This record gives sequence, structure tokens and C-alpha cells, in this order.
Amino acid sequence: MRVAAVVLAAGGSTRFGRSKQFALFQGDTFIKRIVAAAIEAGCAPVVVVTGEDSAQITSELTQFAVTIAMNPDWQSGLGSSIVVGIRHAMNQDPDLDAVVLLTCDQPFVTVAVLAQLIQLRLTSGKPIIASAYAETLGIPALFDRSCFPTLLQLKGDSGAKGIILERQHDVASFDFPAAEIDVDTAADYEKLDQPVAGHATRSG
Repeated sequence: MRVAAVVLAAGGSTRFGRSKQFALFQGDTFIKRIVAAAIEAGCAPVVVVTGEDSAQITSELTQFAVTIAMNPDWQSGLGSSIVVGIRHAMNQDPDLDAVVLLTCDQPFVTVAVLAQLIQLRLTSGKPIIASAYAETLGIPALFDRSCFPTLLQLKGDSGAKGIILERQHDVASFDFPAAEIDVDTAADYEKLDQPVAGHATRSG
């Protein structure tokens, strides 16, 4: 199965106060960690969608075989970045079977998580594989190519979660509680550094 990864890294990190793509976690930057996990999981191509930090992200990822896709309309929201990423992935490999959507700010997404998402696509036969956490479904998520036309219609700040929730009959869920931990603020980031891993959770 030919699975691309689209890494959504175009956000301005306004709530974080600086570019969170370059925040360090377990010895590497968020952006390097997620790209390395996608490559190791066998995703190809790996498309990194960038915004105002495009040059810095490109420089950060020189050691990786990735495609950088600049979203000129990144400020309009996540939907526009998903569209840019899917288009670039399809241009790189017109015979793609699926795309995995990823962000930089879920630090516990690993190669093992991605491998299980891909495996569940094969065993479940469902066109959408979504992470289940905090009584909801979301990304990281895998979308079969039959979903590409719907993804390409996203606009503004409408992300893939709406598609997942609207089409739950098409979804196989992957139990991944740690997907709830995303780093939006400096306080979220500080929680990651607590010595007791069990404390690195947050509500809401």
C-alpha cells in the first residue's frame, strides 16, 4: 500500500509565543521527530506544508527526503494547508492509496503509532482510520484515496476532524489516548518536561 504523509507545519504558533515546530522534545525538534517517524513508517512521499517559517523549516529538514509545500494562504487556516498537502502528495505519486495527516504538536506520535494506523487500514477495510482519544476522534488519521476529493474541498479553518465525525460509519478507530496531548501554549510545553510521565496530561 502506497501511503503518503502530510505534515501540517504552517501555523503561526501565536498561542505558543514562538515557532513550536522548533521546540525541543527528547533531544530533537518537534518537526524533525514527526518527519522521521513518517519516513521510518514507510510513508512516501512525505510532504511538509509550511507557512511563514518555510525557509527555517526547509533548513531544519535538509537531512530528510521530504517535499516542502509552501501554503501562501496559511493564515486562512488548517483546511487550506490540508488541500496544499494532498495536492502535492498526489502530484508526487498519482497512484497513492492513502494519506496520513500529521501535525507537529502531538509529541507522542511515533513510528509505532503510524505503523499501527496503516496496518488497521489493511485489516479493517475502512477508508478512514482515526485516533480515538478524550471521547472523540481526530488526527493522526489515515484517509484512503476515495476521501481525497472531500479533503480537497476543505476551506479556511475546517480541518479533517469534521470529515471524520460526519462519516463515522466509514471510520475504524485506533485507541491512542496520548493524541490528546498537543502543545498549543508554553504551559502545555512545560508539562511535557515534568519528570513523571503520568503527569504530562491535560484536560480539555
